[in-house]
Amino acid sequence: MTGYTMLRNGGVGNGGQTCMLRWSNRIRLTWLSFTLFIILVFFPLIAHYYLTTLDEADEAGKRIFGPRAGSELCEVKHVLDLCRIRESVSEELLQLEAKRQELNSEIAKLNLKIEACKKSIENAKQDLLQLKNVISQTEHSYKELMAQNQPKLSLPIRLLPEKDDAGLPPPKVTRGCRLHNCFDYSRCPLTSGFPVYVYDSDQFAFGSYLDPLVKQAFQATVRANVYVTENAAIACLYVVLVGEMQEPTVLRPADLEKQLFSLPHWRTDGHNHVIINLSRKSDTQNLLYNVSTGRAMVAQSTFYAAQYRAGFDLVVSPLVHAMSEPNFMEIPPQVPVKRKYLFTFQGEKIESLRSSLQEARSFEEEMEGDPPADYDDRIIATLKAVQDSKLDQVLVEFTCKNQPKPSLPTEWALCGEREDRLELLKLSTFALIITPGDPRLLISSGCATRLFEALEVGAVPVVLGEQVQLPYHDMLQWNEAALVVPKPRVTEVHFLLRSLSDSDLLAMRRQGRFLWETYFSTADSIFNTVLAMIRTRIQIPAAPIREEVAAEIPHRSGKAAGTDPNMADNGDLDLGPVETEPPYASPKYLRNFTLTVTDCYRGWNSAPGPFHLFPHTPFDPVLPSEAKFLGSGTGFRPIGGGAGGSGKEFQAALGGNVQREQFTVVMLTYEREEVLMNSLERLNGLPYLNKVVVVWNSPKLPSEDLLWPDIGVPIMVVRTEKNSLNNRFLPWNEIETEAILSIDDDAHLRHDEIMFGFRVWREARDRIVGFPGRYHAWDIPHQSWLYNSNYSCELSMVLTGAAFFHKYYAYLYSYVMPQAIRDMVDEYINCEDIAMNFLVSHITRKPPIKVTSRWTFRCPGCPQALSHDDSHFHERHKCINFFVKVYGYMPLLYTQFRVDSVLFKTRLPHDKTKCFKFI
Repeated sequence: MTGYTMLRNGGVGNGGQTCMLRWSNRIRLTWLSFTLFIILVFFPLIAHYYLTTLDEADEAGKRIFGPRAGSELCEVKHVLDLCRIRESVSEELLQLEAKRQELNSEIAKLNLKIEACKKSIENAKQDLLQLKNVISQTEHSYKELMAQNQPKLSLPIRLLPEKDDAGLPPPKVTRGCRLHNCFDYSRCPLTSGFPVYVYDSDQFAFGSYLDPLVKQAFQATVRANVYVTENAAIACLYVVLVGEMQEPTVLRPADLEKQLFSLPHWRTDGHNHVIINLSRKSDTQNLLYNVSTGRAMVAQSTFYAAQYRAGFDLVVSPLVHAMSEPNFMEIPPQVPVKRKYLFTFQGEKIESLRSSLQEARSFEEEMEGDPPADYDDRIIATLKAVQDSKLDQVLVEFTCKNQPKPSLPTEWALCGEREDRLELLKLSTFALIITPGDPRLLISSGCATRLFEALEVGAVPVVLGEQVQLPYHDMLQWNEAALVVPKPRVTEVHFLLRSLSDSDLLAMRRQGRFLWETYFSTADSIFNTVLAMIRTRIQIPAAPIREEVAAEIPHRSGKAAGTDPNMADNGDLDLGPVETEPPYASPKYLRNFTLTVTDCYRGWNSAPGPFHLFPHTPFDPVLPSEAKFLGSGTGFRPIGGGAGGSGKEFQAALGGNVQREQFTVVMLTYEREEVLMNSLERLNGLPYLNKVVVVWNSPKLPSEDLLWPDIGVPIMVVRTEKNSLNNRFLPWNEIETEAILSIDDDAHLRHDEIMFGFRVWREARDRIVGFPGRYHAWDIPHQSWLYNSNYSCELSMVLTGAAFFHKYYAYLYSYVMPQAIRDMVDEYINCEDIAMNFLVSHITRKPPIKVTSRWTFRCPGCPQALSHDDSHFHERHKCINFFVKVYGYMPLLYTQFRVDSVLFKTRLPHDKTKCFKFI
């Protein structure tokens, strides 16, 4: 009960307390609402009243919120800054208005000047048009005067004789045939181009007897020859191949003679025909002996005195490499000069001279006079004595260990196989060649084979017997590559060989290697040499070497090229006159037909006269030292004043013997368009620049939206067949100057550097003149050559990434240099610049010329080139050693000579110059 009561009381107490809380909250809300009402209603009313009565209560000058005048407003403390800003803006507006009026007046004046300039331009155009008309009329008048005062010349009309025309009257004896009485010059005018018709041997009976290898090699070289024509009616020369015959073929002389006379263009006597008998073996018989060849020339390796017609017939080399190319890797090097043996000889004489003369042979029966003295016994005794003396290590063998090769009577037969003979010759400094005992045998294929093998491996030939007729003897200077000693001097041979210096031996060995490669090594070289000898005899110029036809890539030009101040700013240096005329190509002409205009020297009170003659062609570099003085005066002396010549400052004229000359830039690139465009723009305004040939080495064509710069000269973009660094040196037909500046697309050269390099090249036209120098070095531990690009006091190479060279070397690099070198350049995609330096040094025996002291010319920030690869230098080491094997020696030469631009930048006072005139 008590608990219930407490529960009720507690419940009542809690309810009362809750009611009190509710009532208290309600009073507070009411009071808060009333307070907010008073604040929101009465305070604004009181403030409004106060503000409206405030201005009326005090003085009129102290009003704050009432309307005021503008001047009174500025007196307010808070608005003073705004007033100052307003006054400043007003003042600036007034100044701008004044400037605007001033500019309007200047614009009006400039408009007047523009109108005046337009009128001046129109007047200048009219004057220029009038000047062009005057120049055109003057040129026309000049041509008319020249035509009136010069005879009219034209090419001769070629009159071809009829097919059945007998031609020249026959000589009294066939052996008296010479060019003047057995060759029909009317078929070979100077401008004919020397067309050659080659008979198809398969169409004649003797063709079935030919050695298949000889015939196949001959046909291959005929197809590639530039002079061969299929039109027999216009031919100057007719060529027929009659040997070598297959064994055991025996063709009677009467049958061969009958077949020759049946040739369709023989014309009764065979004039203008060449009968070629090529020999692959040393025992080739004299196929054309006792065969009447009429007026036809005979070209073979074996001749008897009764058969050979000097100045008419041709002694050719044997065809050793019928269908194979020489392997340069098997050819020994030309150094060291001295080899194991001083000289060697291996041979066996099957028949003595006396026994051979006693036999009844047709050619011997026709010989007249007593038999000549037989020196073979004396030769054998002398050479054995030298061998036994042990003064020098020599090897002479007069008996073959195996069966000797078949040979002609009185001839020393070859011993062993060709490989064995070459191995012995590789160890020989000199190779003895003993001519046949019968001096009436002028040359035999056996002797020619010995000569061929000696030259092939670099053994200097020593020919015993002055009566011998060496191959192409009337055209080649054999004394530069071989020693020809009369047999009576056999006892002095040892002394003679010991007296030669190492430099002489190396020069003879190098010349012999050149002769072998050029005239002996392949069927193509033999056939070309035969045609070249005949063409030279009848004085017909050689056909121009072919040029690479440039396949141009269309491109858009028009982007205005700026001038890089770092590249073209030359200070006060005058580079010479900038060419404003169209590009000027170097003169081209057929050699031996005409000459360029002679340079003339003019001085005060002196008549013009020829000072020197400086011929030049696109193919042959001619040195200034070859110039001849052709003036009629007795000398020259300095005088005061004058014009031209040595009195000019160095930078005021181009200089040199060719006063008007330009150069072509050849730039190789591969998918670096931005770098290429920058390099082309740097050529803008370059004096004496004829053209830019961009060799596009990528199969991917340039971007179609690429805008090429306009640099004032044509830019020719050439497409290549494949990506090859050899394309840098192709003789493109678009290159119309002798001077070529080969430059990489990332090379940085200033204009003054280029101009100075061009002038230096003009004084050394046969050499490479460039900027980055390198050198080769001998690695003693590894016994090999190294390529070095470190800074050095001497150099042996100038990289063609920035160098001048003659276009002549582009032909040699592309068509004459061994193909093995170009193949290695393609394999490594490297070393083309080293190959060009090897070629030029090999030909000239001179080092290149470096100009300026800078070592590198790469542009900063350009993408990395091939030279940044780690394998780049290792490949160049391999290239140098391979090139040395191909050439047989190291052709590069060291030099410490460098050309810097001293006088080029020096202005000479006029009162210190000298002029000359003829007296």
